[in-house]
Amino acid sequence: MGKFNHKQVAQVARILLVDDHPIVRRGLAMMINEDPGLEVCGEAPGICEALRLIGELNPDLVVIDISLKDGSGIELIKQIKAQNPAIKMLVSSMHEESLFSDRALHAGAKGYINKQETSDKIVEAIHTILNGKIYLSDNMTERMLHRAVYPEQAPVQSPVDSLTDRELEVFTLVGQGMSTRKIAKHLHLSIKTIETHREHIKRKLNLESSHELIHRAVQWAMEQK
Repeated sequence: MGKFNHKQVAQVARILLVDDHPIVRRGLAMMINEDPGLEVCGEAPGICEALRLIGELNPDLVVIDISLKDGSGIELIKQIKAQNPAIKMLVSSMHEESLFSDRALHAGAKGYINKQETSDKIVEAIHTILNGKIYLSDNMTERMLHRAVYPEQAPVQSPVDSLTDRELEVFTLVGQGMSTRKIAKHLHLSIKTIETHREHIKRKLNLESSHELIHRAVQWAMEQK
């Protein structure tokens, strides 16, 4: 047998956490840092800070929430993929997996996990993605396989599924009680652009007025909790 080479030590994967809740980031960091093959190299509450840290730290994988301080995690995924496609991404969120996992994967993420999962599941998801595979829950994997094999049995989609990523983002913020002006500021877009998105949402959801839009958005937001 040849001599052991001390340089052949497994490299520790560097993980960046992007979540607007400091307590959640702290909990995730504790879980991840317990694994000898992983280390949290940085944390960010939103898109701007995340992009800055990615440029500085060049992490191997980014764990991203859907709802961020200054926009949507889906939008961040798209920007990371455009700037550095080598970086792998995992979405960790409380949002409905059946609605957001498809969007996250299409945007460029390699996996989706609910925040309520146990710590070992989150670490498992990270390792799965680092090994070049896709990570989804067993239920979601079964649903996607069933949909692929039996497309004629696919359930009827909710009208909300027809919204674009940006429209869904605006719809979600309307449901959180934000005005058009506040949404525009939050997403760094013009008021006119937000008004256009609202009109598209009303048409797709067959809503007659802004009052109906707000009512439907609030109702939908309550259903997501």
